[in-house]
Amino acid sequence: MSIFRFSVPAMLAGLVLTAAPAAHAIPAKQCYADFRAAKKAGTLNGQTYKEYKAAQCGDAAAPAAASTAPATPAASPAPAAPAPAAPAAAQPVASSGNVVFPGAVAPQYAKLSPGKARMKTCLDQYHANKSTGGNGSLKWIQKGGGYYSECNAKLKG
Repeated sequence: MSIFRFSVPAMLAGLVLTAAPAAHAIPAKQCYADFRAAKKAGTLNGQTYKEYKAAQCGDAAAPAAASTAPATPAASPAPAAPAPAAPAAAQPVASSGNVVFPGAVAPQYAKLSPGKARMKTCLDQYHANKSTGGNGSLKWIQKGGGYYSECNAKLKG
C-alpha cells in the first residue's frame, strides 16, 4: 500500500511535467503566418522557415518570441555564419592527386544546352582519364565534390 501511495503521485507529476511544454508550442499554421509577417517586414535577415521555426515556434521559445520581436534579428546572423565554412572545408578533400580537366567544352556538344554540354565534355574526359590515372582519387560524384563538380566549376570559368 505504501508503494502505491508514493508511486501514483510521482507518475502524475511526471505526466504533468512532460505534457506542460507541448501546451506552449505554437501551432504550425500560426508559426508560418508569423514567419510570413516577419518576412514581409524584412526582419528575418536571411533566416529560412526551418531556422525561424526552431528559434521562434519551439516549446519554450514561443512566449519569449511574442514579447521580444526585435531580439530575433540579432539571433539570426549567428546560425548563418557557420554554413559557409562547411563547404569551404569540404572542397580541399575532393581535389587530391593529379587531376586532368578539359580546357573548354567539346565542339561536338556545342548545340546542347550549356549545362548538358559541360556534363558530356566532363564525362568524356573522365572516361579518357580512367586509363591514364588522370582522375586522381576522384570519383565521378562523391561527397564534398567529385570529378563532375570540379570539372563543371572549371568549365563555367
